[in-house]
Amino acid sequence: MSLTTKFTDTFGVEHPIVQGGMQWVGRAELVAAVANSGALGFLTALTQPTPADLAAEIERTRELTDKPFGVNLTILPTINPPPYDEYRQVIVDAGIKIVETAGSNPAPHLPMFHDNGIKVLHKCTSVRHAVKAQSLGVDGISIDGFECAGHPGEDDVPGLVLIPAAANEIDIPMIASGGFGDARGLVAALALGADGINMGSRFMCTVESCIHQNVKEAIVAGSERDTELIFRPLRNTARVASNTVSREVVEILDKGGQFPDVQELVSGKRGKRVFDDGDLDAGIWTVGTVMGLIDDIPTVGELVSRIVGEAEDLITGRLAGMVESEKEENVA
Repeated sequence: MSLTTKFTDTFGVEHPIVQGGMQWVGRAELVAAVANSGALGFLTALTQPTPADLAAEIERTRELTDKPFGVNLTILPTINPPPYDEYRQVIVDAGIKIVETAGSNPAPHLPMFHDNGIKVLHKCTSVRHAVKAQSLGVDGISIDGFECAGHPGEDDVPGLVLIPAAANEIDIPMIASGGFGDARGLVAALALGADGINMGSRFMCTVESCIHQNVKEAIVAGSERDTELIFRPLRNTARVASNTVSREVVEILDKGGQFPDVQELVSGKRGKRVFDDGDLDAGIWTVGTVMGLIDDIPTVGELVSRIVGEAEDLITGRLAGMVESEKEENVA
C-alpha cells in the first residue's frame, strides 16, 4: 500500500513519512535504511565535523541506497559558527536534491539551492513562521508542535491545534512533526490537514540507529512524562530526556542562573557521550514525549511497513466502518 499526498508527489518518495535531521543520529546507516523503506531520510550536516566529512557521509549513504535522501542544514546562532557556506557547497556539489533547513530564516540559502534544482523543506514551530517561509519560496513546511524533541519554540501550542491552524494558511506540502510514532499519528495528521509526518525519536529507537543500545532501551522504558524543558527562562526552550543533568540545568536556571552557569553541563561533547557510550547521565540528550508510545526496537523497514499498513487498516477499516454504520442507520 502507498499513501499518496502532496508531499510524496512533490518530494518524490513512496510514503509520507520523514526522518528529520537529528544531531549525532542522522548518519548513513539510518538514512539509507529510511530511504530503502520508501520514506525520506535526512543526513545531519553538522553531525559531520567538517564539510569534507559530510561529502564522505553522502557517498557512504549512496553506497547503501539508490533511493532519494536529503541533508539537514540547521542554522543556529553560536559563538563560533560552523562554515555554513562550505557545507551548503558540499550539498550542491554532491547532487543532493532535497534539503531540510531549520533554526533560522532560510532566505539566504534558497537562491543557491533552487538554482541547483534542490527542493527545500523548512522546519517551523509557529504558523507565522510557516507563512513567512512559504512566502520566501520554500517547497515544503515541517510544522513542529510542542510535543517535539529539541526546540519547540516559545508558544507552547500542541499539534492538535498547530497542525490545522497551519493547514488553514499553507498551500505547499506540509508535514507534521512532534509526537508522531505510529499509524494512529499518521492518520490523525492527515485528518488535521498535514500531508505526512516527521518522526525523530521513533527513528532513534530502531536497529539501524547508531546510538547506544542503552539509550534505545531507555526510550522503550520511558513514558510521556520523562522529559524536561530546559532553557525556558532564557526563551530558548529545548525538550530533552529527564536525567540528573537536565534536572540540574532546570534547577539552576529556575533560581536565576544564566547560560554560562550551565554551559558545561549542556555541552554537545557531553551529549555525544550519551549516544556513543550509553551513559544516560553523561549529558543532555534529546527525545520527545512520543517516548511514551515507543515500546520496541524494530528495523526501519519493519517500522515503516507497520505504520503504513496499519494506517491503511485504520482508514479503510475502522474509520470507513463508522461512515458505513451511519449510512445504514439513516437508511433504517
